[in-house]
Amino acid sequence: MVDPTPRPAPIVTLTINPALDVSTSTVTVRPEHKMRCGPSRVDPGGGGVNVSRVIERLGGSSTAIYAVGGATGQAYRQLLEAEGIIGRAVAIEGSTRENLTIDETSTGKQFRFVLQGPTLSDDEWQRCLTATEAAMHWGGYVVPSGSLAPGVPDDLYARVARRARELGVRCIVDASGAALAAALDEGVYMVKPSGRELGELVGSPVSTIDEKTEAARQLVAEQKTEVVALTLGGDGAVLVTSERAVHVPTVPITVRSTVGAGDSFLAALVLRLAQGRDLDSAFRAGIAAGAATSTTEATELCHRADVEHFEEQLAR
Repeated sequence: MVDPTPRPAPIVTLTINPALDVSTSTVTVRPEHKMRCGPSRVDPGGGGVNVSRVIERLGGSSTAIYAVGGATGQAYRQLLEAEGIIGRAVAIEGSTRENLTIDETSTGKQFRFVLQGPTLSDDEWQRCLTATEAAMHWGGYVVPSGSLAPGVPDDLYARVARRARELGVRCIVDASGAALAAALDEGVYMVKPSGRELGELVGSPVSTIDEKTEAARQLVAEQKTEVVALTLGGDGAVLVTSERAVHVPTVPITVRSTVGAGDSFLAALVLRLAQGRDLDSAFRAGIAAGAATSTTEATELCHRADVEHFEEQLAR
């Protein structure tokens, strides 16, 4: 008997500068003092990898391409394998970086220290690009996401977008600064900027939701992207296409940590698209996943039951 359920479109993620995310807490962050910390946790982080991790948690699958090296890189790979993430680890000479998140329990403030990462040689980043191209399939999606490592050209994501277009793959970019600008100059299917990243991109402050929406409309009008999924934190998100702009508020939650919320948003959105959902439904799923991750501690990501519960709320 033939299964009538269509297979989801294939998804590939690229993480050129992954990081071991170390998180802990202390009562007060003070200079020049030893700060005794509470329990700590270590997670494999980085934009594209987090997208793949959330896709896995939501019952989907993807192929994660990521650069790793050194002892931290070995630990990183083991953590990913323990989560069942399928992918291609591209070996590099340098050591995979670490990031540190500290919650100050006396104030509720969160301090995030993001390290630079190792310098990649031309051969190393080109092997990452080649591995990404090899994993792409017609009708699928590719998600280059996160910061670029030192040594990587600003147009890496633009190169991914160019090859994706040639292969009939939709490219969804989550980046900032020069990497995002170069990708938009090449032309992509979708971008997922925050309000701050959008302001940097257009070169002028965008404070209100209307100003941010108009800036997103301009990107679409200039044919730099077909879709802008603009995330606004506690204000939800705005979906902009050539036909319309829709603002969807998020669900009411108690925020514990926003680390990984944007990656979770993107993961649920692209997964639902790959599963054949319409853009509006996929967009609501993204908001649900971002909210669900914001309810978890430190660098923990969302859980499937919470995402599906919030999806139902938003659908109503």
